[in-house]
Amino acid sequence: MKPALDGCDRLCIVSGFATSAMASTHLKRIADAELTLTVDLIVGMTSLSGIPLTHHKGFQKLTNQDYPGFFQCSYIQVPPPVHSKVYVWLRNDVPAQAFIGSANYTQAAFGRQKESLAACDPALGLDYFNSLSGDTIYCTNPDAENRIQIYNDPAEGRRPSKALKSDNEALPDAGTPFGDSSAFPRVCVSFLANDGTLPQTSGLNWGQRDGREPNQAYIRLPAAVYGSDFFPPIAEQFTVLTDDNKVLLCARAQENGKAIHTPANNSEIGIYFRQRLDVPLGDAVQKEHLEQYGRFDVCFYKIDEETYFMEFSSPLV
Repeated sequence: MKPALDGCDRLCIVSGFATSAMASTHLKRIADAELTLTVDLIVGMTSLSGIPLTHHKGFQKLTNQDYPGFFQCSYIQVPPPVHSKVYVWLRNDVPAQAFIGSANYTQAAFGRQKESLAACDPALGLDYFNSLSGDTIYCTNPDAENRIQIYNDPAEGRRPSKALKSDNEALPDAGTPFGDSSAFPRVCVSFLANDGTLPQTSGLNWGQRDGREPNQAYIRLPAAVYGSDFFPPIAEQFTVLTDDNKVLLCARAQENGKAIHTPANNSEIGIYFRQRLDVPLGDAVQKEHLEQYGRFDVCFYKIDEETYFMEFSSPLV
């Protein structure tokens, strides 16, 4: 953050591994500080290790929807793979500061692990970044999924290719796209209040009040869930792959982290569930909509510390 606070307006990153949750968290902090920053990320190990589906779709979402013009991501597509971690900050296109060391562009590296970074020559750092550009392919390039191994399990190394589902094609009912559902911790949370009603100005209907965008929403967590370590700490973002193959970049918010929302746009999660429930955008969600759909809850599977699978399939379909 500090170079941006000091006036730098572009960050060029080479990182062996990277996560979309880290990029989303960083960009959100920049936006909250009312700073202008463009982030150009090269993920280096993709020519050998590929990239998880969740992060690939998350990087695409950040590029196309959440921060268009302020974030772009590309993958090394030819050998040798790049394990370097280099961060170059520019001010008015002039390299101003640079750091090199062990920290990947992940929340684990910048929060849960011990890493080291040291200052290095900014011009040499930018030269190194530019020298790799010709070996990359943008995450939004339609051919990226043919050039880079895209796999489901974030903890798994390179494996034979798995066909990706189209954006609107539902995943199989059995298990998760990461494997057997019994292999992962799971929580299911209800949209209903303790008295069995559906709140009309909170939860799925958070935006149904004066002065708010009507589609704003969040998922309320019970104390047993928000008091556990199932989800990351408050404000630390995580990537959610849904059972209809969408990606949501989420975080916990509110007192004690009792709510899950989409911090880049609080309406995104409300729009998502309205579309699943066939509720017109802007309208309040009613209990009857959930009854017609066939369920009152949503289930999360924890794949790793930054990756979750969300299941909201209708038993009536």
